[in-house]
Amino acid sequence: MHARTLTAMLAVALPVCVGWALMQGSMTIGSGEALHALFAGSDGASAMVVRELRLPRVLAAIAVGGLLATAGVLLQVLLRNPLADPYVLGISGGASSATLAAMLLGLAGWGLNAAAFLGALGTMFLVFGLSRRGGHWTRERLLLTGVVMAAGFGAAISVLLAIAPEGRLPGMVFFLLGDLSATPAPWIGLAVLLAGLALATAMARSLNVLMRGELVAATLGENPLRLRLALYALASLLTAIAVTLAGAIGFVGLVVPHLLRLLGTTDHRWLLAQSALLGATLLLLADTLARTVVAPTQLPVGALTALLGVPLFLFLLARQR
Repeated sequence: MHARTLTAMLAVALPVCVGWALMQGSMTIGSGEALHALFAGSDGASAMVVRELRLPRVLAAIAVGGLLATAGVLLQVLLRNPLADPYVLGISGGASSATLAAMLLGLAGWGLNAAAFLGALGTMFLVFGLSRRGGHWTRERLLLTGVVMAAGFGAAISVLLAIAPEGRLPGMVFFLLGDLSATPAPWIGLAVLLAGLALATAMARSLNVLMRGELVAATLGENPLRLRLALYALASLLTAIAVTLAGAIGFVGLVVPHLLRLLGTTDHRWLLAQSALLGATLLLLADTLARTVVAPTQLPVGALTALLGVPLFLFLLARQR
């Protein structure tokens, strides 16, 4: 599929899903009523539901889905491996562990943001440091180290939950399940997404070159070390903000970029924007289903993300020669 056509389709699909998400819930709201609530400033019950409950959640889903998918693209370039993503490499686990520890210490707001960022960044440097051997690292060794670190952080999270006070335990569990119902500041996530996407798009040519190997990148005038460091920091920031907003949600950063590559997009000038759009759409669909399928009970959005993404991923993979 042509990159322009696919991008246009994704750009249309996202606002359609936004409208559907604003209308669906325990109280079904018509399209005209939802538009009136957004733009006319009415004060009825349906308007309050749309503006104060559903719109922040929709914006949070867009931000988190875009952040995770963009981070997945950057990490897959860094490793030149389609299996790389923040969850598999342990970055989400490091950010989650640091955030839970900050919760135990009574921190909130920007303290949690800082803890998540430091946890993600520290995990990245730890993974890459442990995977070096003789001054060099291989992609296979790096991926294996990330998987082991993810398992270690899973154990650390279990310990933190075991020693947590009873009053704080429910909030920590909801955080780990992935929860968009009480996102503190979705506008921050959207701002970080746009800034990170702009910065990554500015490096699109360098990313295309780096995918062909560090030697090729150096031959063509790039600085592989500086580029890798920039990817470390940017992927950590995007992951940390996503974890802070919605907790630990896996699979989005893995499946979205790979699906788009299976559909024929390899140029990062298009792949980054497409990944952000598809990641936002996928997580928005999953969150809408999570709060409507068995309403008023809400399902973990991370589980719904996997249930939506896995069949589509396997279908496209089976069709790929």
